[in-house]
Amino acid sequence: MAKSSFKKKVIGQVATLLKAIPVIRPQDLASKGQGTIRSSQDGSRLIGTDTAFLQQVGSRDLIFLSKTVQIQVAEVVSDTELVLKKPLTDLVSEDIPYKIIPHVDQKTLYDQVHKRLAESGSIVIFPEGGSHDRSQMLPLKAGFAIMALGAMAEHADISVKIVPVGLNYFHPHKFRSRAVISYGAPITVEREWVESYKQGGPAKREAIAALLEAGHEGLKSVTVNAPNYDTLMIIAAARRLYRPVAEHKLRLDQVVELNRRFLLGYKHFEKDPRLIELARKIQAYNNTLKYFGLRDHQVERTKTTPISAAPLLLSRITRLLGLALVGFPALLLNLPILLLVSTISQKKQKEALAGSNVKIAARDVLATWKVLVVAIFAPVVYWFYSFLLFCYLYSTQYPQMSLNRVLGWSVASWIIQPVLHYVGIRLMETGVDLYKSLDPLLLATFNPNAASHLRSMRERLSDDITAFVNENGPTALEDFDPHKFDKLDKAHGGMFDGSKISWLGSDRSLFNFNTNSSSSSVSIASSDSNDSS
Repeated sequence: MAKSSFKKKVIGQVATLLKAIPVIRPQDLASKGQGTIRSSQDGSRLIGTDTAFLQQVGSRDLIFLSKTVQIQVAEVVSDTELVLKKPLTDLVSEDIPYKIIPHVDQKTLYDQVHKRLAESGSIVIFPEGGSHDRSQMLPLKAGFAIMALGAMAEHADISVKIVPVGLNYFHPHKFRSRAVISYGAPITVEREWVESYKQGGPAKREAIAALLEAGHEGLKSVTVNAPNYDTLMIIAAARRLYRPVAEHKLRLDQVVELNRRFLLGYKHFEKDPRLIELARKIQAYNNTLKYFGLRDHQVERTKTTPISAAPLLLSRITRLLGLALVGFPALLLNLPILLLVSTISQKKQKEALAGSNVKIAARDVLATWKVLVVAIFAPVVYWFYSFLLFCYLYSTQYPQMSLNRVLGWSVASWIIQPVLHYVGIRLMETGVDLYKSLDPLLLATFNPNAASHLRSMRERLSDDITAFVNENGPTALEDFDPHKFDKLDKAHGGMFDGSKISWLGSDRSLFNFNTNSSSSSVSIASSDSNDSS
């Protein structure tokens, strides 16, 4: 965990309790450089104006030119000249300000990790180096590979296993959203890699690269990696419209796995004119849904005739108004918390976006700050309301009501407020669901022709997708089986019978651990977002 996070209240305390190992991140030590710089004509050097490179810059430091351009220093020639490790591809012809990111020796960190692994402990690491909201993984940092190889090189009697962990989020920026944690088959650190690592030089770099590639492939097997958000939406829509799948209610882990498999097929045929045309149709369908304010699963609900839809529409509007009346007091009481959550999380979102060169909208930090703000301020607000109740009872009922009873009612109100808060949240969620269910009823009541056209569009698209997948699936996926869903009981839903996923086998066979050997493990985790509709 970043050492800078240890300095934050609550977060640092929790990290200490969890025995997290602090990591000094060079970007946290960035400082503004004196003067301005420009590149030489061949891009191999940086020339400074009013700079003090000898005092501020060292070899292996990074010069931060922009969010997308960071270049490593090979040699400090003078106060006004730096030799770069690699030439700049985009020359800097005019003097610009810059930042200096110092090189950090992580020897202390690696020593602590090696010690933990030598004690048959486990380490959890996020090898991308930070959180983000992109639709695919960032390039992995080499740290986890160096940790595993270094531990085995230092302690010959241990065998380190690397377990890929995929964190697949559904609307991660929203409260009470869902997530799936997927575990991949452990990666064995080969002894030949360790021996190459010990040799140093090119052999060491090759060993790190080999383990890095194995880790990357392991994480790809448990995450959904789309080149962009539009492609991810096309994949999610295709998965929902594939007819054998559409007839069953899948679990979240099955949704993630199918998204991943559909993406593999998409990448295999991405230049096929048939798939390009199919993707265009799916995009048009998604745009039509957006125009009518519908989700895909709501299209079939527009089959209701106007005569049947109108009473149901009135009934749900009535229920929605009733929920609004019941939930309004709870909403009013929780308004201070909601305002704090919104204000602070959005502020942190802007700060994270300004300080990152990989985030798109920095939505990945919203949920974290929502949870933290609620955890800290909700009890304070509850105490405030309890104090107001105490003051009211004391001023109006005391001494007719004893002081103990006044205190008792105040404490009881503090205890019951979290329950009322939870009830209020559930009422709000029910109200939101009711509100969303009005759109297909409105369409079926007031524009039945458009509803019929949308259903026909979905039906044709579902046939096209099913035909394409069944015809070409075996080419992209060796284990493709178009009839694997035929045996499923629609009433139970899901891809597999019961709760046991038989094709995975036992945990022991899945993870391929030797029964008579003990291992240390490094869990590498990556996070991705999925469409949940």
